[in-house]
Amino acid sequence: MQALANDLRLAFRQLNKALGFTATIVLTLAFGIGVTTAIFSLVERILLRPLPFRDPSRLVIVGDHLGNNKGTGITAREIEIYAHSTRSFVSMGGYIGTSFELAGGQTPQEISAGRATASLFPTLGVEPILGRVFTPQEEGARASLAVISYALWTSRYHRDPGILSKPIELNRKTYSIIGVMPPSFSYPVDSGILNPTLLWVPMSLTPDELSDASAGFWGYQLVARMKDGVSLPAALDDVEGAAQQVMRSFPPTMAAIRIRGSVTPLMDFVVGESRPLLRTLFGAVSIVLLIACVNVAVLLLVRATRSRREYAVRLALGARPALIARQAVCEGLLLSLAGGVLGLGLAALAVRTAVRYLPESMPRVDSIAVDAPVALFALLIALTTGILCSVAPAFAATRTDPMESLKEGSRTGATRSHAWLRSALVVAEIAVALVLLTTSGALVRSYQKLLSVDPGYRADHLLVAGYTLPLTQYKTNDAAFAFNQSVLDRLSQKPGVVAVGFTTILPENGGYGMAAYTIEGQPTEGWKLKFAPFGAIDGDYFRALGIPLIAGRTFNENDRADSPLVVIVNQSMAAHSWPGQNPLGKRMHVGNPKKGLPWATVVGVVGDTRVSSLEDKATDGWYAPARQPAILYGKDETGRLGGPAGGTITLRSALPPEEMMRTLQETVASIDPLLPLQHVRTMDAVVSESMAPRRFNTDLITAFALGALALAITGIYAVVAFSVSLRTQEIAIRMALGSQRAGIARLVLLAGARMAFWGCGFGILGSLAASRLVHSFLYDVSATDPLIYLGSVVVMMLVALLASALPAARAASADPIKALRAI
Repeated sequence: MQALANDLRLAFRQLNKALGFTATIVLTLAFGIGVTTAIFSLVERILLRPLPFRDPSRLVIVGDHLGNNKGTGITAREIEIYAHSTRSFVSMGGYIGTSFELAGGQTPQEISAGRATASLFPTLGVEPILGRVFTPQEEGARASLAVISYALWTSRYHRDPGILSKPIELNRKTYSIIGVMPPSFSYPVDSGILNPTLLWVPMSLTPDELSDASAGFWGYQLVARMKDGVSLPAALDDVEGAAQQVMRSFPPTMAAIRIRGSVTPLMDFVVGESRPLLRTLFGAVSIVLLIACVNVAVLLLVRATRSRREYAVRLALGARPALIARQAVCEGLLLSLAGGVLGLGLAALAVRTAVRYLPESMPRVDSIAVDAPVALFALLIALTTGILCSVAPAFAATRTDPMESLKEGSRTGATRSHAWLRSALVVAEIAVALVLLTTSGALVRSYQKLLSVDPGYRADHLLVAGYTLPLTQYKTNDAAFAFNQSVLDRLSQKPGVVAVGFTTILPENGGYGMAAYTIEGQPTEGWKLKFAPFGAIDGDYFRALGIPLIAGRTFNENDRADSPLVVIVNQSMAAHSWPGQNPLGKRMHVGNPKKGLPWATVVGVVGDTRVSSLEDKATDGWYAPARQPAILYGKDETGRLGGPAGGTITLRSALPPEEMMRTLQETVASIDPLLPLQHVRTMDAVVSESMAPRRFNTDLITAFALGALALAITGIYAVVAFSVSLRTQEIAIRMALGSQRAGIARLVLLAGARMAFWGCGFGILGSLAASRLVHSFLYDVSATDPLIYLGSVVVMMLVALLASALPAARAASADPIKALRAI
């Protein structure tokens, strides 16, 4: 230990003598360790850290595969069927997301919430920190109880310990708060950072939700805890058997539907879509760290080569090679630890900044931080980096020949034995940098292609706002229609308003309805389940969105509940459902041929729109007037709403949409002062949010690629400049014998280009191997596009020439007389 302490003190003194060299290496390592630690904090929190439930490895999502569609939703009836027909689970809990109008503050607030069965919390194995959760008896009695989240308890009630049994106004109905969940509890876990679930109420399924009319709504979720000793395949077999019973419970109108049971580990369900992205990012940042390590190894190797005479003297005086190697490792460890401490600070700053820009779809991002496990990772990375970076200089030091190094004129010859190692490290650095450069080029090209896609609507000068009408006040269709009409009438009279409408399906928003449908005249025997997104609209929706009318007409004030039922289809549905025919006047209805719902006549054809995202191809779709609910639900003499009415207000204005936000909010408040609007924003913001994951991937990989290029420039420059300094006498002799300065500069530039050439060759092979990892993130672009590869190689060659330009200029401007006098 005393010898190690002496080595560390010597290493510190040596590094303190060359502060510029030390600062360069520390900053290089800080950059590499910092970005690696920041990305690891995402990976650790999202992929590696267990879910905040008791024994989370036993938790699964039980659901249905409907036809060829993958999904894990179930119907309301299935909650009871699966609970009583399976034997592989300790317990099961049902859940469905909802939203509530939360009153009592200065302004009403729309919050995300959940309806849960009483068994959900025991299944997850989490107890409240205050109070209790509701019981099965209270759920069956439809008790108005609420369990709130820690975030809501903190933000609205300031952690009041007397919160229990206090009233809370939800959808203009009074509930009693009976419990507060722990800070770490969140369900669903992937609810997003913008719309976290803030409270839970008893599910208390209504007769309407359990009726035949609602039997085709797969919107519920079922989480289950597997018994000890039960494997995932065994649980799946159990669920498959229960799925057969579920199909036998279907009403006659759903006889053609076939489902298969599914069992998905809860962790996979939460992070499944994020796992490929995080793995790719961690791979990319590991490349950056590798380049940083190579860069540092090159600089340390150059320093070791310059110190070869010192090593030769020490070896000649009896020093053991192992001692010199150990001192080289100590220098590397001091540098890496300093870089690790600085990198940890950079990582904390990067994480704090990056959380604001992470896609909302990425789960568990609200708790990402540089904590003890992440700091331990940074320490391990720093130690490992220090050892790896010291290997090359330690090897060079131990391979020094004292006799050759001390001979007069051996300055050049003694270093040639290590020149191949320096060049090999730089070639490897260029190769891995090219992998990042080609990946970044493919992602940038893919993003550009996506931005050029025609979405089928105009997002400029368009304002949107969501709303939900509470059933306590809006119990009938007529009440909901009256609200909609009042908003339409008042907004259309405001200055600057071009068009205003309502819709239940907003492009890019991700929330849209799917319905099976039947086309009149097509064979009913062997009918196959066909789904298409649909939207109920009102007002001048198509004009507000800028969706073109291709044929026929749009809906008007005559399309009322007592009028003939009408629909509008998009171009894709018109072409697929009535190929080679005029779709106007044709008829269709919702559901399978046995459903018995009334026929609706096609009165118009509009352009296709990209419903869920720009990268999805346009598919069949149709629209119904909001004032004709019989199209979806059949005739209802009572006029009662089956659930809370709501949707999105769409407003196109001649003025900038930001200036119309206050007008929209004040207009709605003048009709219903208690009704909160959700996400009042421009359509450009909606599109931007939908593009956030792809933009995040592209920006981050591009930043890594630029960092890799900067490191590559440093590495190439260090090796070329050092080589020039070693060949000073050779260059002087060449110039004395008649070589032109341009020829000397070309000689140095060719040395850098040669390394870049070999690095690009290996880099292309590496890019081909990595192309499979990024293929799923690309849109209309091949990961092996020759143009992208060619552009990346050209950039890398230019970077190599740029890094070699300064040493070449110095070599060409050297004074041969001074160099020859030093011989």
